[in-house]
Amino acid sequence: MSELVTGEAVALELRPARLPSRALAVMLDLIVAMAAYTGVTVALIFSTASLDDAAQIALSIAAFVLVLVGGPIAVETLSHGRSLGKLAFGLRVVRDDGGPIRFRHALVRGAMGVVEILMTFGVVACIASLVSARGRRLGDVFAGTLVVRERVPAGQTAFVPPPPPWLSGRFAELDLSAVPDGLWLAIRQYLTRMQQLDPQVGWAMAERLATDLVARTGAPAPQGVPPAAYLAAVVQERQARDVRRTFGNGAGGGAPVGGAWSGGAGVPGAFGNPAVQPSSAPQQPFGSAPAPAPVAWQPPATPPPTTAGGTGIEPVAPAPSTPHSSPAEPRPSTGFAPPA
Repeated sequence: MSELVTGEAVALELRPARLPSRALAVMLDLIVAMAAYTGVTVALIFSTASLDDAAQIALSIAAFVLVLVGGPIAVETLSHGRSLGKLAFGLRVVRDDGGPIRFRHALVRGAMGVVEILMTFGVVACIASLVSARGRRLGDVFAGTLVVRERVPAGQTAFVPPPPPWLSGRFAELDLSAVPDGLWLAIRQYLTRMQQLDPQVGWAMAERLATDLVARTGAPAPQGVPPAAYLAAVVQERQARDVRRTFGNGAGGGAPVGGAWSGGAGVPGAFGNPAVQPSSAPQQPFGSAPAPAPVAWQPPATPPPTTAGGTGIEPVAPAPSTPHSSPAEPRPSTGFAPPA
């Protein structure tokens, strides 16, 4: 593991590529380049057979420079440090501060590679990589670059703290299409190392990244929200959109519960806790109906007594019939009247 310190005092943990993986990546790139150069040379031989020897030699030199030197430079510039061999073995060329390379870096590496790799058959590059503490060849030293491993075990990746729960889903309408990959990388690296930075340096770094993010999105940051919490909430929204884009609109509608986005419990006090604290009273599970309270049994109400013919005389209630009695048989009265 190699620690690189950026200009903002942020330490980046990068895994420099070792000599075996780099040698295999260079061999694969050389095989592809030599195959392309052979094809171009054969095409030039058949198409320039009528030219003199000087013209043929000039075209051969031009083909060599364009294919074996200009080709790798163009590929590394357009792919930001990923050639075919490096892509196959999970490697990438980055600057000393961890950022993506540009044309000048690829140009210096390609020009030095002609001497290190092509003219000396890789002997100088191997010796320089073995002597360097981070496995850099001369082209990397002069260009200020480093070849690192992109594929690391999932269990050893840095943990990005989640935002406070009161910020989850607040930036669903934010336009993130203009934010470049380099800014996302810088924000993620800051969030993974924010607990290890000096408070003043970390706050200044968060403000600068938040200002850059606001300039790219075109929407101002909410008032009263700490810069680190704002960055974490926007990163969470981007991850949620990636999940929805991958698995469809029905999945990833919110922050996953129980994972890296659940409530910020894994990093207490990372962004500041909201003033509202959860109640200690037991609560019903979400979606379940409340249990009905027990109701004491009450006897049915007795109908009010009626008068016969308006004389005020209360009729005598008949006794309940038994299965063996007949409706035609008269029944003796018991003299019992229900209470009013």
